[in-house]
Order: sequence, then C-alpha cells, then structure tokens
Amino acid sequence: MTLRSYFFTLCLGIAITLSACSPDKEAKQEAPQPPPPLPVETITVQKEQVPIWLTYTGKTEATQRIEVRARVSGTLEQILFKDGESVTKGQKLFVIEKTSYQAAVDQANAKLEHDKASLKLAITDVERYKPLVAKDLAPRATLDQYVAKADELRALLKSDKAAIREAELILSYTDVLAPAAGRASRARVDQGNIVGYRDNTLLTTIVFDDPMYAYFNPSEEEFQIMRQHKSLQIMPAKIRVPDTRGHLVKREAYTGEVDFGDNRVDRMTGTITMRAIVPNKEHDLLEGTFVYVDVFVSDQAQFLMIPPGVVLEDQQGSFVYILGNNGKAERADISRGFESRFYLQVTEGLQDGAEVIISGLQKVSQGRAVKATDATDTKGVPAVMKQQKMEGSE
Repeated sequence: MTLRSYFFTLCLGIAITLSACSPDKEAKQEAPQPPPPLPVETITVQKEQVPIWLTYTGKTEATQRIEVRARVSGTLEQILFKDGESVTKGQKLFVIEKTSYQAAVDQANAKLEHDKASLKLAITDVERYKPLVAKDLAPRATLDQYVAKADELRALLKSDKAAIREAELILSYTDVLAPAAGRASRARVDQGNIVGYRDNTLLTTIVFDDPMYAYFNPSEEEFQIMRQHKSLQIMPAKIRVPDTRGHLVKREAYTGEVDFGDNRVDRMTGTITMRAIVPNKEHDLLEGTFVYVDVFVSDQAQFLMIPPGVVLEDQQGSFVYILGNNGKAERADISRGFESRFYLQVTEGLQDGAEVIISGLQKVSQGRAVKATDATDTKGVPAVMKQQKMEGSE
C-alpha cells in the first residue's frame, strides 16, 4: 500500500467514526424514565381532644404477702396442703409434734386442781377457827394465818389459770394455721425435720393476689403533670403484660386505678413511687411480673398527634414526610412534645390538615412522586386509641 492510499483509508475511518457520534445520533437515544409514583399511606392530622395516657414500666406485687413460720420447736409431723394451692383463712397447714406441749397443759391443769384442794382446806380451817376465836378458845394469830393462806391460794389459782391459758396457747401453735386466705407457695421444710429451734423456721409463704398491685416510677415532673392536669380525682390505669412469644399467650389488659403516690422523691433516681391496683380474679397475673402501666390523665385538652413510628431523625433534627400539593413527598421539620407508644405530640412544624406519610418511609425522599391512600380512619391516632380501648376515662 502506497503512503497516499494509507492516508486516504485513515481519513475515511475517522469520518465514519465522527458520523456515528453526531448529535443527531445521540438525540435518537431514549432519555431515562423517572420512577413510577411510590404507593404510600397517609393520615390527615389536626388538633383534637386525644386522651392522654402516660406509660411506664412496672412490677406486680401481691396486696398481701405473709410468711408462715414455726412458733414452737419440734418435729414437723404433717404437711396438710399441696404446694401452690389456694388456702382459706384458718386452714390447717402444718402439724408440729404435740407431746411435750400437751404434757405442759396437763401439768398446769393438775397444779390448778392441787391448789383448788389446798384452798378448800384453807377455807375450812378459816371457818372452823372463826367461832373459836370469837369465844377466845383459839389464838387470833392462827386464824389470821389461815385467812392469809386462803388469800394466797386464791391468787395462786389465778396464776394457775393463766399458766393453763399460756400452755394451751403454745399447744395451739403446733397446729400451724393459714393467717389469711391466698395462694400458698411450696413447703419450705420437709416432713420429719426439726423446726423452731433457735429461730422461727419459715414454713411457707401465702400471697393474696386479688387484687394485684403494680408499682411504677414516674419522674417528679410527670407526677406534677398528673396531679395538675388529671380530669378525674382517681386516675384510671391499665396493666399490660408484654407479649414476647408472638401472641401465643393472649390476655387483655387489666383495668384498675391508681391508688397510691409516695410523698417523697427518690434522691438517687429523681422518681416517685406510685401504684396501680387491678382485679385479678383468675389469678393469672403473677407477682413479680414485668408489666406496662398506662395511666389516664385527661381527655379535655387538644393536641396534634402523630404515630411515633413515622418520625425520622438526622443531623438537622426530627422530621416527617408529608404529601405536597404536587403529589410529591415533602420534608417537614417538627418539634416533639410528650409521647407514648401510641402517639407523639407535635408542637411545631405541622398544620391542621397536613397529610403525613406513614408507610414506605425507607424509600421516600424529598421530591419523590407518591401515590397516596388515606388511612386516617384505621391508622390515625384516634383510631389506634380506640382499637386499644384507650379512648378516655372509661
């Protein structure tokens, strides 16, 4: 190939390449299509009377807990109840050997009879000597001795009767009775063991769990909110047991009331001990259970509430996405007020009628086109509170 032919071939290739990259060719390529509108659910928010429930963690405690102890010493001869069963007041639970205590009662009775006989003799002597002394046939000193002896024996009889009562009382302690109705725990001592020596041996524990207490600890500020803003003199309360097994255990909330608030703030925690009391007729709420305590404060004030799960956070603070007029998601920065597991108060950043996006939040972004479905009637805060049976004071 000559140099001229080579140069011609090179120019032809460059021309073809430039023709392929011409603006007309690029214009024919398809422009990228925007993503389709993202399906989302929204709720319309506005200020309204939302029942205010403050939620705390707590622990249950029986209204009565009684330790049943041995009050006398001896061999534990009988156990008359089954571990964990319900018992009635006065029911016999244990029997401790009676032999020595019955002997003490018999001895006290025998001494009483002996002293009665001695008194009878003394009275006879007094009666015999009275006419003799009156006729100067016997010395008065002897009569006085018999009178003193009779008085001494009368006092001794009172002591004997007291000793009998004491011996019978001690004997009665060998039958260990339930001091109150409730549910007994297991027997702490096996039959045949020696109990009561050197200490009052713990035999079992009885708890009375209907009704049941639930203790919780609000801060001093929350306590003042409840005190100043409550709409009822006695605040209703609900006790809920957390469900950690995927709804395998189904139980409704226990409904009761707040019946106690302490008169001091704990210096270590800055909290105040309070207590709710709830019926427990089925005895299925056990002592020591971790629970949530919902305390009703008021339903008289208006608030703007949103579900807490729709609030997002970044370096600029808290925000939500709302539906803009152009069908696109818009960021709305908000200021948070008090909140619970069911709602969060918005103090700034949202207006009445705003449509807050509550689903698809992982994919929503500023300016993203969305296709909104209104779910206010089922997923708005008032609807959720109604589903949870926490509409008001009830």
